[in-house]
Amino acid sequence: MTETTAGLEPTKFAYWVPNVSGGLVVSSIEQRTSFDLDYNIELARTAERVGFEYALSQVRYLSSYGAAQQHESTSTSLALLLATETLKVIAAVHPGLWEPAVLAKFLLTADNFSKGRAAVNVVSGWFKDEFTKLGLPWLDHDERYRRSGEFLQVLRKLLTEENVRFAGDFYRVNDFTLRPGPYPAPGRPHPEIFQGGNSTAARFNGGAYADWYFSNGKDFDGFTEQYDEVTRIAAEHGRRVRFGLNGFAIVRDTEAEAREQLREIIAKADTEAVEGFRTSVQQAGPATADRKGMWADSSFEDLVQYNDGFRTQLIGTPEQVARRIVEYRRRGVDLLLLGFLHFQEELEQFGEKVIPLVREIEAETGVTQRHHADV
Repeated sequence: MTETTAGLEPTKFAYWVPNVSGGLVVSSIEQRTSFDLDYNIELARTAERVGFEYALSQVRYLSSYGAAQQHESTSTSLALLLATETLKVIAAVHPGLWEPAVLAKFLLTADNFSKGRAAVNVVSGWFKDEFTKLGLPWLDHDERYRRSGEFLQVLRKLLTEENVRFAGDFYRVNDFTLRPGPYPAPGRPHPEIFQGGNSTAARFNGGAYADWYFSNGKDFDGFTEQYDEVTRIAAEHGRRVRFGLNGFAIVRDTEAEAREQLREIIAKADTEAVEGFRTSVQQAGPATADRKGMWADSSFEDLVQYNDGFRTQLIGTPEQVARRIVEYRRRGVDLLLLGFLHFQEELEQFGEKVIPLVREIEAETGVTQRHHADV
């Protein structure tokens, strides 16, 4: 394990793979990015060169909310894995559209082909039309997460055990073994399993079943509240979970320039698309009994970056952004999942200007993480 002077791993960095058209903000502002393969291969190679360890391929199946066209997430992930040497690529998937055994077989194949760099993010689904237009049942929020809980359990068993048996309400497995198993990567027994969401049900699944818990964009207090609850749930299950946080980075020479860029993005928001997105995701947040779901309290401005990335406030000069990242690390963020306006040039600049500053500040301050311990 690579550790800082405080005994912690340095902050890890990931980026959103732009495998859907329209970029990462729902705005008419110019976004110098592309969803095609050649662009994404060049971006992935740049990312691993400048210090990014992970990439996350998005999952969309239908045109929606600024994403008129999409490339499928697992195919994209495998292509990027085969074009890179060190980058770990996380494919987002939906239970209900995937069977866990089929996904596990794909994941193990990708893991072996990439020598231990494949990962998966289990997303319980917020876009109703992607299910109903295929004639698939659309479950209510908590039932979707209950299905995802079973999906996560079955997936882990298939990645780590032989002669798997499982009897649940959604999935049944009888004496099933997948071969070959995971690629023998040091310090990593199987492909990493990420799980996202903000709701109470998502927090339980993250703590009880996942390796990583992904959060939408949050300020310090919002993240800390989630960290404490998921860590408690994990401890109750004899586990430790790592934490990823979504953020949209706007790094400029001055804070004024960065703030002006944010103002322009929001001023040029595609109002119809943002409102359509808001309507579509209401089931994912306010429909939960305790209103803790994703997007439950998101404003119009938050939803211009559809995973609340502005809330993380990675906006300012390289040093300002680096210091904010280290503060998130101190509070328990293990990985920052980042989006950019102009992906190729801004991701490269972030790696060259911000990541080295983060490393310097981590070393200088002896950053510590609250409640951070293996259980």
